[in-house]
Amino acid sequence: MRARVDVELERQNRDLLKSMDQRAKFQLRLQQTVERLSIAAISYYVISLIGYTLKGAKAIGSPLDPAFGMAASVPLVVGVLWYALRRLKATH
Repeated sequence: MRARVDVELERQNRDLLKSMDQRAKFQLRLQQTVERLSIAAISYYVISLIGYTLKGAKAIGSPLDPAFGMAASVPLVVGVLWYALRRLKATH
């Protein structure tokens, strides 16, 4: 009788651990998705600010085209944000 109870408890524990493992994997995927979306949203905001700055500079006589400046800043902004997120995750 005791052996059956022990076997049943071990089975329940195994099933519980398996469920917890699946949940942890799902949470990790969700966290990675949120991080990527955050990079995209912050990049969009920063590039918009750069665009407003360049449009203001164009209004006072700058020869730089605001659309070109915004397009050129995209890889830089995304790269810096991605690197900053990686550094932040590494320190925590």
